[in-house]
Amino acid sequence: MKLNIKHILIPALLGAIMLAATVNVVAQQKKRIIQLSGVVLEDDSVSGRPIPGVHVYVPKAGRGVTTNGMGFFSMPVLENDEITISAVGYARQFFKVPENAKEYETIVVTMVMDTTYLQEVVIMSFPTEEVFKQAVLALNMPVDDKGVDRRNFNEELMALMLKTTPMDGYMNQRYYLDQWAGSANNRFQPVTNPYLNPFNWAKFFSQLKKDKNKK
Repeated sequence: MKLNIKHILIPALLGAIMLAATVNVVAQQKKRIIQLSGVVLEDDSVSGRPIPGVHVYVPKAGRGVTTNGMGFFSMPVLENDEITISAVGYARQFFKVPENAKEYETIVVTMVMDTTYLQEVVIMSFPTEEVFKQAVLALNMPVDDKGVDRRNFNEELMALMLKTTPMDGYMNQRYYLDQWAGSANNRFQPVTNPYLNPFNWAKFFSQLKKDKNKK
């Protein structure tokens, strides 16, 4: 009776994989669980300003936490875990949990600024500077002796621009401050409804009569 080699190798291979996984799990369980806590600070800060939003994680295990607003973090780790501390704009820091670490371990991490300088990029709508100069010299713009195009100062165009141009950042800020100051001043003033004022209604009906007589 002939034996099929595949029927022997496949179960043996599966058994070896399961045995390796079991050994790995048992080895992980034997490691002590340590509560690692710490704070992440700036390196060149005199007062030791904390850095929020820093990622503290174990890449191999796929677990980690993020520092809070005070730069504090706390997470359970195992012995010999390699921890990575990273944040945007800072160089990565690494920490390995020692075997003889206490049950509650505390560390202080200082992050160093990581500044990356990019090469200068010149953006042009023309392939070369010479082509751009030729295009500018070829322009035929109706300007006066002062080099100003009077068509841009058309009254209708200026009125339309004034009506349709939205407020910029400064005007929005001034509007918000005016509204805030007005609300603070009118906080203790009585609030009136113009629709409940009979004199306003009288003015409204008299204006309607005048408009009707004009027609």
